[in-house]
Amino acid sequence: METYNDIYLKTRKTLKAAGIESSEFEAKLIVSSAAGRSRAEMLALSKIYATDNDVKQKIEHYTKRRVDGEPLAYVLGEWEFYGINLTVNENVLIPRTDTEVLAKEVIGLLSRKMWQTRLLDLCCGSGAIGLAVAANVRSTRVVMADISEDALAISRENMLSTGLSRNITVVEADALGSPQSLLGNFDVIACNPPYIPTDVIATLGSSVKDYEPIIALDGGKDGLKYYRAVCENWLVLLKPGGHLAFECGIDQSKDVQHIMKSAGLKDLRVYKDTLGIERVITGML
Repeated sequence: METYNDIYLKTRKTLKAAGIESSEFEAKLIVSSAAGRSRAEMLALSKIYATDNDVKQKIEHYTKRRVDGEPLAYVLGEWEFYGINLTVNENVLIPRTDTEVLAKEVIGLLSRKMWQTRLLDLCCGSGAIGLAVAANVRSTRVVMADISEDALAISRENMLSTGLSRNITVVEADALGSPQSLLGNFDVIACNPPYIPTDVIATLGSSVKDYEPIIALDGGKDGLKYYRAVCENWLVLLKPGGHLAFECGIDQSKDVQHIMKSAGLKDLRVYKDTLGIERVITGML
């Protein structure tokens, strides 16, 4: 009979043989998730014999899916972002550490205001940014918007599971179009839009191009069509002195800054991710 540690070691070996670099980390997540335990709890149970066949079968199923190339977040059905566990599936992008830079700066902008504020999380996907703000700036009212009803279903699920529904509204909206005036005005508009150039998508790793939603990746011929559309159509919803905050891709910072400046935004500030890439740009109306 195997202990949980035996199963973990076997899972790690299988993942490593499949060329998965973070096999140790991923094996721990697979075993703990299948067992319905935290990683800390699994450490305490590592020498306990695994007697639940359903758990063992689930671990084998998760492992096979991961070895076949499916992203771990989709295998597990959840992913952590800014300290919040989010439900994710193939209808939404997997929240990345890069996007935590955007969440951090938006939280900072809103925290400095002394009155009740409003945030629009445009192209919200799983709702990661809006939920991070709602959890950390309780005085902010958040509107999460996306064109994909499938993505909005996930953001609603996350809104309810995190207990943050009191401060959040979820709406359908097309970032490439014009906003509805009923949305009201905002202190900050945060947007992590699709920004991969169309021709580049085919060159992405299979775990991205074959699993993550193309609608959330494809930023048009040059990857910049959403930045232009948001700056052309959505700034009317910003309060005077309000901020627009974008995430952008590698080597897009200068182009995005130019688009923002041309739209009349000032006091542009650029923030780098953990790899030193210019990842987030904020500008004030």
